[in-house]
Amino acid sequence: MKAVQLARTRIVYSETAFAELVLWQIPQSVAGSAHTFKYRLAYVVRGECVLRYDNEAGKGDHRHVDGKESRYAFTSPDQLIADFQRDIARWNDENHNS
Repeated sequence: MKAVQLARTRIVYSETAFAELVLWQIPQSVAGSAHTFKYRLAYVVRGECVLRYDNEAGKGDHRHVDGKESRYAFTSPDQLIADFQRDIARWNDENHNS
């Protein structure tokens, strides 16, 4: 099986904010992940990445929020995107005055 790109999109939220989602199905898991997906999802506000989900080889599934990294429990691509969108809404709510 070759790698198959499942998603590559940019969602514009405002003049100063956008999300970029890239998701691949790959032949075998990356080191540190127990599934066959490779992904990077980023939310960028005023040129700064304030939220990112990825599964970098060796680190496994994790997310970055305002510069802090934590593990992420990947279950499915649909859940990944739902969790990312939920975190975008939360970030926007918590930072609506900035």
